[in-house]
Order: sequence, then C-alpha cells, then structure tokens
Amino acid sequence: MNDLGSPEADVPLYRPATLAQALALLRDNPDARPLGGGQTLVSMLTLGYAQASAIIALADIAELRGVVRLGDGSVRIGAMTTHAEISKCRTFVDGQALLSHTAGQIADPAIRSFGTIGGACAHGDTVADWPPCLVAADARIVATGPGGTREIQAADFFLNILTTALEPGELVVAIVVPPLAGGAFYRKLARVEGDYATVSVAVVGAVEKGICKSVSIAIGACGPAPVRVAAAEALLVGRSVDQQLGEEAGAILARATDPIGDVRGSAAYRKRVLPRVVAQTLLEVLR
Repeated sequence: MNDLGSPEADVPLYRPATLAQALALLRDNPDARPLGGGQTLVSMLTLGYAQASAIIALADIAELRGVVRLGDGSVRIGAMTTHAEISKCRTFVDGQALLSHTAGQIADPAIRSFGTIGGACAHGDTVADWPPCLVAADARIVATGPGGTREIQAADFFLNILTTALEPGELVVAIVVPPLAGGAFYRKLARVEGDYATVSVAVVGAVEKGICKSVSIAIGACGPAPVRVAAAEALLVGRSVDQQLGEEAGAILARATDPIGDVRGSAAYRKRVLPRVVAQTLLEVLR
C-alpha cells in the first residue's frame, strides 16, 4: 500500500520520466491525479476530500523544473519549481520581484521546500497566494495536453473556487512572467504567520518623480477568483499616490469583491479592511 490513504482507497503510483509519458498516463487514466509537491493533494486524498484512479508523480520530469530568462526579458518558471526556489531566485528583476516576494510568504519553510508553483496553480485555491500575484504580474499559465500547448492569461485561468481553465488531460507545465517596469509588493493579512490569507493584495507599479506611471493591483481571498479592476488602477495613474488616494482605489476594489465569511473573517470584515490594506501596499511601491 502507498501512503495516500486506507487499503480500500489504495491506487497505483506512476513516476514518468518525461512530459510525454505523463501525458500518456493521463490519457490512459482519465481519473488520475497529477502530483506536484503533494502538499495539498496528499492531504485531500488521505482525508477523503479527493479521489483518484491513479497518482502520476511529476518529480522526475526535468523539463518541468527551473527558472530561465527569455530573450524578450520574460521569465519562464517550470511548473515543478518549488516556492522556496522561487523565493531565493535572483533571475527576477524590477516588478518581476513580486514572484520571489510572494513565494517567501507562502505557509512555512517545510511547505515552501516541497510545494510547487504548478501544483498551486492547478489546484486553484481562492485563498492561496499565487493567484493574485500572477494576475497582478500579467503572467501566462502554459498548459500542455491532448490538443497541444497553449498559454492562458492568469486573469482567465483562475475561474472559481478550486476551478481553473485547465481542460481534461492537460498539465500546467510552466508560468511565464513578462518584463515588468518599476517595483512590486505582496501584502497578506493573516491571522498568524503561515496561515492562508484573510485578504491579500499584489501590486506592480512604476513611479517617476513621485507620479504613478503604471500600476496593476490584484486582490486575493475575497471572492471565487482574484479581483482586478481597471478603474481602480486608472484612478492612480498620473497622480501622486498617498494614503487617501490609495484607500479610494481600495474602496473601488472592495466593491468589486464577493468574499465568503469563514474562520479567518466575515465577508463584511474583509470588505472593511481591504481599502487600507490596498493603500498600504500601494505606498510600498509608488511612494
């Protein structure tokens, strides 16, 4: 028996060496589950929250690992790259540093050492850290499956709670982050260090002589998918951003959220604190 559950729930475990082998296994086992770092899936299987006809472990597929800067200044992150590797990576520059800043705030060191960015994206948890970060960074999720390889904008990838744009038989193989001018910051309001976010804010922006030249803001843990509102960003461009203006932008974003109350905070609480958290995050980047 493997360690994924009771003997009655025991399933075969495959360790393909190539992406092609993994895709073939998914084709032949439609109800199989790909396994990245296992930080979420193993717990869900053990507790009976998920089922699988087979487990396809991706750890041995070298082509799914690593961080590479491309010729146009974009950065390609292999799906099996761990949060810890991303947090320590020096490849990101300017606004791309949002990736390393976010990765360093995920859970705790043990989870960061095993959890992978591809697994987190495919899971699509609305309170996770990567969705708002990738939306703010205008990142693209690279997926490969029976129909070939396609790139999906992060804003179009995270659809609903635990629901993404992945098609049956597809795997997340990489994340591509475009060149991003300026700086970035990820702020996460949580009950205790290492917990999931109560609210989170990811900002990428550029400022020149105190004037905002560009900005993108994405909100996490406040709805079924990350929230980004063009009007909130337009309010800031061409102006000097202070606490009051930042809170005005945050209020626009708060009105667009649809949070669910849980043990981390009520829906009303999330909406109430969001404008101030947005303003504080904006000032880290645009002051």
